[in-house]
Amino acid sequence: MKISYNWLRTFIELTESPEEIAQILTQAGLEVENIEKVTLCKGKKLNNALEGLVIGEVLTCEKHPNADKLSKTTVDIGTAVLPIVCGASNVAKGQKVVVATVGTTLFPTQGEPFTIKKAKIRGEESAGMICAEDEIGLGNSHEGIMVLDTTLPNGTPASEFFSIETDYIFEIGLTPNRIDAASHLGVARDLKVLLQKELCKPSLTEFTEGKGKPIEVSVEDTFACPRYAGICIEDVKIAPSPTWLQNRLKAIGLNPINNVVDITNYVLHHLGQPLHAFDADCIAGNKIIVKKLPENTPFVTLDGIERKLSAQDLVICDTEKPLALAGVFGGLSSGVTEKTTKIFLESAYFHPDTIRKTAQRHALKTDSSFRFERGTDPNMPVYALKFATTLILQIAGGKVASEVIDIYPQPIKNFEFEVRYKNLDRLIGKSLERSLIKNILQGLEIEVFNENEQGFSVSVPPYRIDVQREADIVEEILRVYGFNNIEFNENLSTSFLASFPKTDKHRLQRKINELLVANAFCEIITNSLTKPEYAQMLKNIDESQNVVILNKLSEELEVLRQSLIFSGLEVLIYNLNRKQKDLKIFEFGKIYRKKSSQGNVSEKYHEETKLALWVMGNWHAENWQHSPAPKTTFHHVYNIVDKILQALKVRSYTKQNADERVFAYGLALEQNGKIFAQIGELQPYILKAVDLKGNVFYAELDWDWLIAQYNDDFTYTEIPKFPEVRRDLSLVLDKSVSYQEVERKAFELEKKLLKQVNIFSVYEGEQLGEGKKSYAISFILQDETQTLTDAQIDKTMQKLMEGFKKDLGAIIRE
Repeated sequence: MKISYNWLRTFIELTESPEEIAQILTQAGLEVENIEKVTLCKGKKLNNALEGLVIGEVLTCEKHPNADKLSKTTVDIGTAVLPIVCGASNVAKGQKVVVATVGTTLFPTQGEPFTIKKAKIRGEESAGMICAEDEIGLGNSHEGIMVLDTTLPNGTPASEFFSIETDYIFEIGLTPNRIDAASHLGVARDLKVLLQKELCKPSLTEFTEGKGKPIEVSVEDTFACPRYAGICIEDVKIAPSPTWLQNRLKAIGLNPINNVVDITNYVLHHLGQPLHAFDADCIAGNKIIVKKLPENTPFVTLDGIERKLSAQDLVICDTEKPLALAGVFGGLSSGVTEKTTKIFLESAYFHPDTIRKTAQRHALKTDSSFRFERGTDPNMPVYALKFATTLILQIAGGKVASEVIDIYPQPIKNFEFEVRYKNLDRLIGKSLERSLIKNILQGLEIEVFNENEQGFSVSVPPYRIDVQREADIVEEILRVYGFNNIEFNENLSTSFLASFPKTDKHRLQRKINELLVANAFCEIITNSLTKPEYAQMLKNIDESQNVVILNKLSEELEVLRQSLIFSGLEVLIYNLNRKQKDLKIFEFGKIYRKKSSQGNVSEKYHEETKLALWVMGNWHAENWQHSPAPKTTFHHVYNIVDKILQALKVRSYTKQNADERVFAYGLALEQNGKIFAQIGELQPYILKAVDLKGNVFYAELDWDWLIAQYNDDFTYTEIPKFPEVRRDLSLVLDKSVSYQEVERKAFELEKKLLKQVNIFSVYEGEQLGEGKKSYAISFILQDETQTLTDAQIDKTMQKLMEGFKKDLGAIIRE
């Protein structure tokens, strides 16, 4: 938000420099991000202050001896008489002109800046330039040089003749809660109490109310429009605004349009109250109706675009048509033009929620909607209306043709609540003088009443929407008293200790990031918005659970993803198209789906964080030890997942086949009935759907579950003193029996002595018979309290063999 230093001085007497004011405002919570020095002249913003330009007098003027269209002149600039070659046809002896001396940089209205140099033009010396208005940025005319009507002495800086105004513009980073400061009055209110100075508001003594109501007003939706005021002014003359008004608007980056529209913009930035001027002759039936229209009603806004209205949009209408989107944008059919002679001036208070939804729905962000959707002052509309009317009469002429219309059925009350001194002292960190607290609050226009030894009550004006509780009062006191004036105690302490999270998920994520990067993976960050067709492609996803975006950016970004698979595949395709074939990538990303609604409970959404890995091509580059380079296999990817699980202290889990709807083959890892990871090669139909050729290995881990299971505590156990024993078995099994089943059965049969099971050979051949395979498996046995005897070992192995025969149909090979 831009605030003018000169403009502020119309409200409050400022002797402080712009830099000092910026520091004061920043310390009070209105952070000044930048200060820009601007130069204004005749309603134009200049790039410099006409530096190097002086008033000169043409002493002699004769034709150039070597050029028909040039003149040879001598010009007195006070300190010297300069020879200047001029190309203007209107140059003549005795004229007062604007002279750019050698070394001066000119900023023309159009084109790039250029510097005046001493030169010879067609053999004649020229030591300066007699300027046209477009050459110094004061206009667009290049028909001839500027001829001045002045008695100022030669050599006088041109800035004195043109009444150059220098201003300083504060760029304030306004926080959403401080909409009360979105005007020069709002900032001046803060400066009043910060500097202990008087505030001078615009006088309404010149305002005289008219009679009658030539325009009738009806408000049908008083919730969306709690207050609506207006007035009629006739016999106005639409013309360019005076220089002072154009300078005010130009200084803060607004382009002047015409006197009436400029006044509405001026009042908005002056008082913070948006206004709108209608051409009263375009109001059918001489009636204004504030209401909502049926869905998809067409309406052409001031920018010439036809928009379809929502049934929730608040609209200003006449008896036949919509005239404006209330608080957001005016209509093309009722705007003020050069032909306008009668206006209806609107000043209202609209409910913030209504305006915010309309502005978002139509993607319209205006100065008016910015203020209305955050909450304007409901007590300002009539005051601003009268002030604007006074300015219109002064600048555009005309007369007031009606009384002030003010529809305000339920006045908005001040916020009232109690404040206790003990809470103030506790939150501030020290006890302030009670009189100081009262003076600060009264300076901020917060009324203090019902005072006693324990505290007091406050009445906060409704334009301070951010002050509605004790803590807000503390903030107001502190930003005026000064946060820097609160001393630290010798012993730092707090009355409240936040409970620290059991697990620092960000630290764990960094840990896994580093692990994956150390194994040559690259992290990706992709958009959660994706194509709705992806949900149709994956067989394990219910398309009806898609979370659809209402204000979608495009048809391709219409839903929130239910799976990370396609996000990574898009990255793989992008890199493959750029000749990158060996790829290892990972992402910590969120997936989303709808939750089924039950009864009258509104529909909710489910959100999960997943860790996903995608690998394709060779596992690593070719080198002298490995030529050709090894192709990526399932075991490569499983080994990485195993490292992740070890880092997260996930020790015991079972394995089963991965979801066949997604994986051609692979494993799912399960603990206590929860599948928390799946690893394998993606089904060919998935790759075909995105036109990706090759094999892609994919792993997906439930990051939320892993974080919830993580325990940062360490448990130490003594290293066993007694040796472990290894025994091997060769089992002939049906091909349908997986190794996971063998491993699971082994641990079911022997829970105490069996420590580890490992498969070290798989064989299939004619000797075994059709449909058979052979597993060579090692078993590690250990008793942590004593050395195992041969009898114990033989008994355990016999129990395992009998169990494998009975439950798995195994044949034990000798």
